[in-house]
Amino acid sequence: MRNILCLLLCLFALTAVAQKQKNLALTPPMGWNSWNKFACDVDEKLIRETADAMVASGMRDAGYQYIVIDDCWHGERDSLGFIHPDPKRFPSGMKALADYVHAKGLKFGIYSDAGWKTCGGRPGSRGREFQDAQTYASWGVDYLKYDWCNTEGLKAEGAYMTMRDALAASGRPIVLSICEWGDNQPWEWAQDVGHLWRTTGDIYNCWDCVYDHGTWKSWGVMQILDKQDGLRKYAGPGHWNDPDMMEVGNGMRTNEDRAHFAMWSMLAAPLIAGNDLRNMSRETREILTNKEVIAINQDSLGIQGFKYSDQDSLEVWFKPLANGDWAMCVLNRKSTPQQLSFDWSKHAVTDTIFNRQLETSQTRYKLRDVWAKKASGTTAKTLKAEVPAHDVLMLRLSSSKPAKKAAKS
Repeated sequence: MRNILCLLLCLFALTAVAQKQKNLALTPPMGWNSWNKFACDVDEKLIRETADAMVASGMRDAGYQYIVIDDCWHGERDSLGFIHPDPKRFPSGMKALADYVHAKGLKFGIYSDAGWKTCGGRPGSRGREFQDAQTYASWGVDYLKYDWCNTEGLKAEGAYMTMRDALAASGRPIVLSICEWGDNQPWEWAQDVGHLWRTTGDIYNCWDCVYDHGTWKSWGVMQILDKQDGLRKYAGPGHWNDPDMMEVGNGMRTNEDRAHFAMWSMLAAPLIAGNDLRNMSRETREILTNKEVIAINQDSLGIQGFKYSDQDSLEVWFKPLANGDWAMCVLNRKSTPQQLSFDWSKHAVTDTIFNRQLETSQTRYKLRDVWAKKASGTTAKTLKAEVPAHDVLMLRLSSSKPAKKAAKS
């Protein structure tokens, strides 16, 4: 019976008009993924405890939704080709686990691969896309991270379109996270295929380094940040650039974690935590649950921020927000503190791609430091501050009243 159902779904998909599932990920997805901290060491106890921790820590109330199991959950396929979870690691089954996550007011995510095998050597979805999508839907899956290992002979766009159509045919709304590492320029074709797409290879928990694995590389936070240049025009509600999951809480210094989280928020990037939520320091929890920073990431305009200036590794970034607000982030990439002096009267900040302009000559903006959570003056005066090493100054600008015109000489 299940085989017949799968065949009918495949026939339906071939005759249906192919399109991405709509009204999903209208703001960057927020959640947690197992890979960065646990890699293949996953089981149902970890996932249940992580769901509990997401609630207890305040992360759910801050906006985090998805609990995503990455690679290595797989067992074998049965005689009809249906995938099953590893019975030792997930003895209760995925449906029971999804029900547990849903009962916490959260959503459930899973991982597969477009190739014959996943990156961890488990069964991939190649040739079984519609069957797997139907299985995921029956389990209650809400999010699919779809990887790109062991894909010899496949074209990325076509492979991801196949899974897109399979998810649509499943009858369940499922976010599709494209993970082919930016190798095939997904920003140019993925807007109508997935809801987010990786722009780089894997992230690594260091400030500015490259970790060479021999046949591939992982990239530090600053390395990943630099690879986003030129991509902002492709992002928006329902289709996001994804600079990979976060390393906040995985070994960097608190100031570096804060800068990492701030820049991912400025990028309108998915905020997918990758640490052990069960054992967070107070500092890590406060970074991940800062609602004022999250509000900048989740802004309804969905516009990715841009680098306005860069002088001696002191970068000034801006991000247009709804209702005429703006976010400003000053990033100090150096290992020593730097002094900032920003005279608003001498800077015309224009977003030429999305046709937005910060009119400080016409309007006075109130400044709010979103990390200190306090007012920080207005644009009537030059902004002066010391930005600590490997850290940020992050402000929200809200219009207050028209600026006074300069007196005639």
